[in-house]
Amino acid sequence: MVQQAGLTLKHLQMVLQRRWLCTKREWRVKQVTKSNLSQTLESLKPQISQSDFIAVSLQRTGSVSAPWHRVFPFDTPQTAYSKARFAADEFQVFQFAVCPFSVRPSKVVAYPYNFHLFPRDELNIGMPSYSFSCQASYLTSMAREGFDFNVCIYDGISYLSRVQESAANAAIGNPIPSNNLKTSSSTPSVADTVFMGRIKSRVKHWKNACGDSSTRTEDVLSKFMRKLILGSEQYGSRPSINLDVSSEHQVQLVLEVLAEFDDLVALLIPSKGGGTQAVRVILTSSEEDKDLLKRELQDLEEEQRKKVCGFREVIDLISASQKPVVSHNSLNDFAFIHSKFLAPLPPNIDEFTCSLRMVFPYVLDVNHLMKDIGPLKKVTNLSAAASRIKRRFFVPIDMEIPHEALNEDKIHGQNVLRISHLLANLCSILKITPEMIQSDGGHLASALEGYANIFYPHEEQTDGDLRVWTDDTRKASSEDLVFIWGLSGKMSAGSLKRLLQGSHSVFAGEFDVRMVDRSCAIVVFWQPGLSQAFLESISSNGISGRLRKMVSEGLRAAGYETYEKACKLGFREADLADAMDKALEEPDHCSEEDDSETKPSSGPSQIYWSRDSIINLDEL
Repeated sequence: MVQQAGLTLKHLQMVLQRRWLCTKREWRVKQVTKSNLSQTLESLKPQISQSDFIAVSLQRTGSVSAPWHRVFPFDTPQTAYSKARFAADEFQVFQFAVCPFSVRPSKVVAYPYNFHLFPRDELNIGMPSYSFSCQASYLTSMAREGFDFNVCIYDGISYLSRVQESAANAAIGNPIPSNNLKTSSSTPSVADTVFMGRIKSRVKHWKNACGDSSTRTEDVLSKFMRKLILGSEQYGSRPSINLDVSSEHQVQLVLEVLAEFDDLVALLIPSKGGGTQAVRVILTSSEEDKDLLKRELQDLEEEQRKKVCGFREVIDLISASQKPVVSHNSLNDFAFIHSKFLAPLPPNIDEFTCSLRMVFPYVLDVNHLMKDIGPLKKVTNLSAAASRIKRRFFVPIDMEIPHEALNEDKIHGQNVLRISHLLANLCSILKITPEMIQSDGGHLASALEGYANIFYPHEEQTDGDLRVWTDDTRKASSEDLVFIWGLSGKMSAGSLKRLLQGSHSVFAGEFDVRMVDRSCAIVVFWQPGLSQAFLESISSNGISGRLRKMVSEGLRAAGYETYEKACKLGFREADLADAMDKALEEPDHCSEEDDSETKPSSGPSQIYWSRDSIINLDEL
């Protein structure tokens, strides 16, 4: 018995020592630039296919242009998305960390990579970006961490989104191998029959001319005139001819004709306006030569695709794997991912989530898992979460990094490892075992499905409810919120509340005041209807005393819909007060077209308010 206890104690000591080493050592992340991208992709492909999850973390050039652009507890999901959308359009991604990882008993096996990006116009077509904004504090932080901006600019990996790739292919005009012949069961029209007969006759005449041995002894002028008349060209060492088309229907008719010839290969030449402008036909000398040409075309297409896609090939690998993607602050991260690598962001959060799920079926945000664990409910920072777990729980999970990242001397991209390690810890605390994770054949474990694809940054919302991350919350409708600005001097929430008390009958009841930024405050009325009465009094000059004096000195007020309008229209003013003034001046018809998309049909949202959710102005 004593021997068994001794073994148990020894085992516990070894676990604690291993845990101490895991927290003490500095995790290394493989740094990837343009020069080692191809080699990295070869390693990354099998690691993604064999992993349980893929963690991602982005280093951006900024996140907000002003303090009020941050997401607040009183923001509706649509308002929060509007802020993330405009940030994604304004700023750029300089580092994109990717980490395929698997959860095993007592350890996480991770393969971390940090890709250095730069939106270089590799093809001289004005894409992916002409310009972008930078936030000074973000660049300062990157410089302190030893980030090499020269490497980023000169050796950073460029990319195009999927939409930009289509536009680039059309602008460049590279021929595309034709593998999409659609046979029609309907009887061709007279016009189609005449068109196909003419194409067939021209191709036969061209082939006969190419095979005529007497033409090989012609002088240069005769050869030139023959090529001009026949429209014959050379594709490398092989004869070719271009057949002009005016529609996709004619493309299919040409392909039907060419299918009758065993020694011809067709390429589609895209037009700059989209669609196809011609079909290039290449003559091969044998079946072996035809197979060789097809392989050459495939290699050329793959080389061109890699040159155009750049880093987006990593995004396509992650998407093709259909593995759960793990992040921290998923709304901001995936707004950037959608904007930079997929397509322009839609105006509506529902369209955004639908579009994203077609590419990434499962997105997990570690913030939402922490909400179900009491001591972690209010934690939003990765380092703070790791520290709290270490103090409050015994979760002996090591981090194993088996690849060459251990030899790296740079520490950029470590957040992706923190996310991987944190998810494993959270799964352990929530009793989600590695067996449960691996039993679903590479798909998301059923125990984690309730946490997937939640992009609202605060607590999960139902029926338009929004929750603040505090224990003491109260529900309020967005109709009971009023924004006040035009305040004289530097004013705190407490001093403003004292000024408002007794200035009007609506303030005789219970109300709360919070500062949104230095220029604007938000007031919540706990009795329904008082907010509307207050706004009507100000607009009709039905006020007196202290409040009348405040209005004469420049105080203004507006309902929640004006704030929503300012966020939806993407105003970039430094102070919310200026943005609210601008929103009031904008005619309502400017936003009417998006109203059905951005406003919930069930009426006003409900806000969960807390006395603890005071904004610290020292952080602004």
